[in-house]
Amino acid sequence: MEPEYPAYDSAGDTLMKSFLRCGLYSWSILIFCVTAQSQQSADVKFVADTLIVQAEGTYETDPDIAILAFDVSVQEKELKSAYAKASQSMRTILDVAERNGLSKDAIQTGVLTITPFYEGSRTRRARSYQVQGHIVLRVQDFTKVGPIIDDSVQEGVVDFRSLTYALRDEEAAKKKAVADGMQRALGRATVALEQTRQKLGAARYVNLEVKNLAGIQEIPGGFVYLTEERLGALGMAKKAPPPPPPVQPGKITIAASVQCVFQIEK
Repeated sequence: MEPEYPAYDSAGDTLMKSFLRCGLYSWSILIFCVTAQSQQSADVKFVADTLIVQAEGTYETDPDIAILAFDVSVQEKELKSAYAKASQSMRTILDVAERNGLSKDAIQTGVLTITPFYEGSRTRRARSYQVQGHIVLRVQDFTKVGPIIDDSVQEGVVDFRSLTYALRDEEAAKKKAVADGMQRALGRATVALEQTRQKLGAARYVNLEVKNLAGIQEIPGGFVYLTEERLGALGMAKKAPPPPPPVQPGKITIAASVQCVFQIEK
């Protein structure tokens, strides 16, 4: 008796050939997609009926505020004396700020802190006390920056720490940078679809990243703007005064990185 073999009909043969053809077709699509994506720009990509666009937006403007930072530090044997001198120095800076038209909102003062210094064991009486404070002034009129520093700094008591030029309304500047980035993204997306005669649909996803402000100028502490009167009082009348801080600093630039995914309309 001859052995029986399983039947292999024409329908099975047709089905197997269909699977093979589908597999080859899928591979050809995959290879085509990979090749097409490798040729696309990094700023514009087509993925599953969507368009991915990346763009950078910027906004440049002049700073409109100068931020002055002062430190007050007094060290004396008696706490009462140290606290009185530090308080008077703080009051002096506040008076200078008020004379130059600064409002209360433009003046930020910190509390006075007291640090005792001991000799040996802390069970003994403190040999001296240090009283420290911090004041920040926000000046809109840049021509007053130099005179404020000169009138506020007191030898051995008040130390000018830094001068920073910035923006009063940083949020508004960031919004303008984002708006510029979105306009660039929309422009690139529209141009890309014009080549294929397709229409741009709604945004399905938007990712924003606003970068740090660039161009903020800061003058480190240790700078002192001295007038001829102050130089004479310090016995330095024959020496030329140092240059005043810049009253017109450079531009401030805000950058925003935008990534959008747009639907492609059929």
